[in-house]
Amino acid sequence: MPQPGCPIRNFSVLLSPTPRGARVARLLATEQLRSWGLATEPAAHIVAELANNAASHGKVPGRNFRLLLYVVGGTLRIEVTDTRGDRLPDLRRAAADSETGRGLTLVEALADRWGVVPGLHPRKTVWAELAVPGPQSPEHEASNPGPTCAPYEVPTGEKAPCQAPPVPPAGQTHSRE
Repeated sequence: MPQPGCPIRNFSVLLSPTPRGARVARLLATEQLRSWGLATEPAAHIVAELANNAASHGKVPGRNFRLLLYVVGGTLRIEVTDTRGDRLPDLRRAAADSETGRGLTLVEALADRWGVVPGLHPRKTVWAELAVPGPQSPEHEASNPGPTCAPYEVPTGEKAPCQAPPVPPAGQTHSRE
């Protein structure tokens, strides 16, 4: 259960199971993480590997894969869902001279936790979690200028004074022309 004051952020997109779709997944994830004020690495590498696996091994003609990012508390969860539930990931050790087969080894090294869960037939979801830093201290924020917003204040029930629109002088009316 999320704690009060801890925002829940999420991002979800369907992408084509192609090399271009995998590349777009990484680019979109990087921009989303930046907009949330989170570090893009190592999450971008994890997204790239999971999306590439979905495009390479989870490809079914006419079916997309889904990238889902969400942050709850201090955890970023990355999920990639494809429609090849019959083909589960294989964490095999690639041969030293092999050009492929290292993706999940990289995910295992970069993520705090990762795994795979079956979804509604025929789907599966490969996920990875990363700890994200908590709110920055005020001293750190001062040295890192950037977009800011006023903190949310709980309404007290009292209305703030507001200013009425200007009234035209007596005897004058506004023209619609």
